[in-house]
Amino acid sequence: MQFWGVKTEALFDVWSVEHFITGICTGWLAARVQGKLQVDTTNNIRLDYYIKYSFVLLMAAMWEVMEHYLETGLAGAKVAYWFQGVEHPLNRMLTDPLLLMLGAAFYFRNKGVYLYARVFSVLWLLVHIFIFPHSMYMQHYF
Repeated sequence: MQFWGVKTEALFDVWSVEHFITGICTGWLAARVQGKLQVDTTNNIRLDYYIKYSFVLLMAAMWEVMEHYLETGLAGAKVAYWFQGVEHPLNRMLTDPLLLMLGAAFYFRNKGVYLYARVFSVLWLLVHIFIFPHSMYMQHYF
């Protein structure tokens, strides 16, 4: 196992950047969901963060499960080819959720960064999905 490299062999890959940025966006969403709940967290900062981080972890887990099935070909051979193999288990279960949590924590302390993260994330996905031939294309150059 490598520290940095292709996602099938490493803890961190080029998509780790996107996981952190998505964590910022998910943190924004978690704050909105927490605000809609009928729970008074004004005097209990722990409960406030518990709700927000639980939401972020739930989103991370749901994405990683869906991503696993997409990588294995559930949506077809073209989608499986684009994903370029199944992620290393530690990348999937440790690094990716941790980066989402770190991105959310960054958002909770820097609320103004959300719009920049959203624009970066959308551009990243558009370039990687519609321009590059597969998800690990950029990894070969870094």
